[in-house]
Amino acid sequence: MNKNFRQIVFSIALIAGGFALIFALSNFLERHISTLPKGFEDEDLSVQGANLKNYSLGFEGLLADWYWMKALQYLGKKFLDSKEDVSLENLTPLNPRLLYPYLDNATTLDPKFISVYEYGAVVLPAIDKEQAIKLTEKGIRDNPNNWRLRHYLGFIYWRLGNYQKAAEVYEEGAKITGAPLFMRQMAAKMNSDGGSRETARAIYRQMFEESEDRQTRENAALRLLRLDFLDEQEIIQKSLDDFKRKNNRCANNWREIMPFLQAAKIPDAQKIRVDNQANLIDRSGAAYLLNKEICRAELDAARTKIPLE
Repeated sequence: MNKNFRQIVFSIALIAGGFALIFALSNFLERHISTLPKGFEDEDLSVQGANLKNYSLGFEGLLADWYWMKALQYLGKKFLDSKEDVSLENLTPLNPRLLYPYLDNATTLDPKFISVYEYGAVVLPAIDKEQAIKLTEKGIRDNPNNWRLRHYLGFIYWRLGNYQKAAEVYEEGAKITGAPLFMRQMAAKMNSDGGSRETARAIYRQMFEESEDRQTRENAALRLLRLDFLDEQEIIQKSLDDFKRKNNRCANNWREIMPFLQAAKIPDAQKIRVDNQANLIDRSGAAYLLNKEICRAELDAARTKIPLE
């Protein structure tokens, strides 16, 4: 009994000592690591999820969460460190080459991690469209009865402008038990007006309402704001053009085009908002800017929350 007890104590002490040594070594390396030139900051992942899964001792879900958090932190840091404006439609200037491996590892360790697939389907097309398709198709293979993943695959093909393929994917998704009528409607819309603003609005609204991932919902909300802005900008621009034709000059301020806006037949859903200083306000609450050189309403890049592109 004493011998077994001593062996247990020795084993615990050995493990504790090993962890202490690893912690000390990690601190040492962090203090003495060399600064890499720009473009070499990312180190390739040395451990793959498929290999790690064999040694995870039942903690696959926890490890998948770790890779998921690393993916979010990784891309977030890329945005914070960037010194240039980056469009949500094109994230390649950030060179986020490890995002896909992080997401792939997370879904290998936990194939039912739907939020990761959703996030990848929304973000990866702005980095590498083939990776976006690959990750989403992986999710469909591991979750064949999940209609949402086919919605996201259809979304990717829609962004690529491949409306026929998008229609096929939505049609497949519509056959899944529990799939909403939206899937069949989108299959039809892709073949008729896939490139329309209303189709885009329907896709992003469904993402906002149904997604399990907070980041995906926030992205969809921003896209909906962008679509509202485009509708609103057309109405404002028409009033600016009408004023210019009548007065042979651009308006000096928003007050001058108010009669034209009031005369326009604007649906309630697109009602133009004005603050107490008669400034036109965009859907995020920031005042529009009037570019008199080209006589055009523009977003205030410093204040608006609407994506500029």
